[in-house]
Amino acid sequence: MAIYHNEVKIITRGEGRSACAAAAYIGCTAIYNDYDGIQHDYMKKQGLVWDQVFLPPMAPAEWQDKEKLWNAVEAAEKSKDSRLAREMILALPIEFSKKEWISIMTEYIQVHFVSDGMCAQVAIHDTDGTNPHAHVMLTVRPLNQDGTWQNKTEKEYLCIRNGEEKGFTSMEYKVAQADGWEKQYPYLVGKKKVYMAPSAAEAHGYTRTSKNPKSTKFGRQNPITERWNSEEQLEKWRAAWADVVNRHLEKANHDERIDHRSNASRGIDEQPTIHEGTAAQILEKEGGISERCELNRQIRKDNALLRKLKEWVEKLMQAAKPTIEGIAREMETIRKNVIVFIYGKLHNRAKQDQDEAYIAWAKRLCDEYTLIRQRIKEKIKTRSRLQREKDALPIMSFLKRHTLSDEIDCLDSEIIDLQEQENAVLQKAGGEKAKDIQIIQHTIAEKATSNDHITAINAALDAKIRKGKQKFAEIADQSRNLDQSVLLIIRKAIRPELELQARNEIRSEIHDKISFEKYEESIRDAARLLEEENRKMKTKQQIEQQKDKPEYKR
Repeated sequence: MAIYHNEVKIITRGEGRSACAAAAYIGCTAIYNDYDGIQHDYMKKQGLVWDQVFLPPMAPAEWQDKEKLWNAVEAAEKSKDSRLAREMILALPIEFSKKEWISIMTEYIQVHFVSDGMCAQVAIHDTDGTNPHAHVMLTVRPLNQDGTWQNKTEKEYLCIRNGEEKGFTSMEYKVAQADGWEKQYPYLVGKKKVYMAPSAAEAHGYTRTSKNPKSTKFGRQNPITERWNSEEQLEKWRAAWADVVNRHLEKANHDERIDHRSNASRGIDEQPTIHEGTAAQILEKEGGISERCELNRQIRKDNALLRKLKEWVEKLMQAAKPTIEGIAREMETIRKNVIVFIYGKLHNRAKQDQDEAYIAWAKRLCDEYTLIRQRIKEKIKTRSRLQREKDALPIMSFLKRHTLSDEIDCLDSEIIDLQEQENAVLQKAGGEKAKDIQIIQHTIAEKATSNDHITAINAALDAKIRKGKQKFAEIADQSRNLDQSVLLIIRKAIRPELELQARNEIRSEIHDKISFEKYEESIRDAARLLEEENRKMKTKQQIEQQKDKPEYKR
């Protein structure tokens, strides 16, 4: 069925990425990057359905060649941490054909990006026929009408007039200068450097220390770039994708619809699943277990329980059942659901404790490995320096050469010892190569993400437990005029049936093997939360009071 997925990221050099490499990957082709001299070849990658470059009218026609387009982008960015492109990954409706996918993507890109002055490369991937999706790369620097790149930012000078400070770009300053605004330069006043206007500095005979005028730290951002980078614009793009897909679904007479809003903003209590990624899915197909896929399975099970409880609450709110049997069943059903949710929390907490223990152990191991590697590098660097010193000495400098040789031999011994320590750490990690440490670091990140999601799931379970407790108290209050001893007898009679349902739900929705200790703890916690002991005491008191009545004695 159609699902909503619109992931937006920025491709930056600061993260070691390049626009040429990303374009080659999504286009399943080879692109040479003039900036770093690397040939990025993804010709063997499978799953490409369609690939197209879209250009606004002012862009050079030669940019239809994606290699020329993204090399032009790379050439325009000079900084080592430049933002090169914006990347989108969009889930496509599986109900549609290739022609319909192309129609949706063409409309979305032309209307919302190309018409706004961006160049775009769009590629549709569908490797196994079950996960059709589109990759979109967008330029982040606006174009002039002559096809040249605009500046992302412009230098802004902080000028002064009559004690008031104001920022001007170079073009604005030409006009402002005629109105008496002056740039500020650093001058030496005593032992301090102070920014002031040349006219004020000359009156006191201060010496200017630099020719660079005072300016804002980051300059003034191009208004087009500022709009493209805003949260408001991102939300518009996300909403527009839902609109275009839903229009095409409606046109094709499909009942499914997608929504760009989060579950929380739509008033849905369910937890969203996380993006699993290709690597996790491949691992699962090969018989392994991915942390991300396992987490999604748990989220789906928890959401199923949430839906069941919500359905039950809705049915309960329709109309109060007039019979004592109905009230007893409602109370026991709430108790059953509370037990299941408490068990889910205990199960999740145990998983978190296990993961946290692993993370603590793995972090210590990685830190130990990093420290050893750092010491090895330092020793090797020192040894190389001493060797160069020794090689540069005259052959007759016997004493100095002998001293350096001893130091080099000592370093060799220390390096061997450190390498043995490194091997010992790798053995602890269950491997023999540095990549095994990288695998552990990746596992740490996955387990940390999993723990964050489990924390969110437990928060949702807490909310449902509170609602159940509140509803239980309301029903108990409504039934206070009923015969409590009869109510308790009926509740105990139907309790085994509902406790069996609780165990079956735990097996199917949470974990196949029920922990006896956790189950018993869930029952105790449910009794405490629902104040069952207090209610039993009140029932006993009511029975004793009834025994003292004359009609009871007769």
